[in-house]
Amino acid sequence: MNKTQLVDAIAQGSGLSKASSKKALEATIAAVTKALKKDDKIALVGFGTFAVVKRAARNGVNPATGKAIKIKAKKVVKFKPSSTLI
Repeated sequence: MNKTQLVDAIAQGSGLSKASSKKALEATIAAVTKALKKDDKIALVGFGTFAVVKRAARNGVNPATGKAIKIKAKKVVKFKPSSTLI
């Protein structure tokens, strides 16, 4: 499902217009992005939890050359689905 299909599904399920559904989806994405940038955790009961976790620096291998490389530490977003999601 792409963004357009999701907007259509939201409009159909909520009774909102497609334009209003698109605005609601974009506002939701913006709010989630803003919260994750502040390292907040977002818990949606019955859906799942988004959280920022830190990955430590580690050694890796360049698949093209086979040479060892250092991979820098970074933050990544993890999603843990609710047990009732599927």
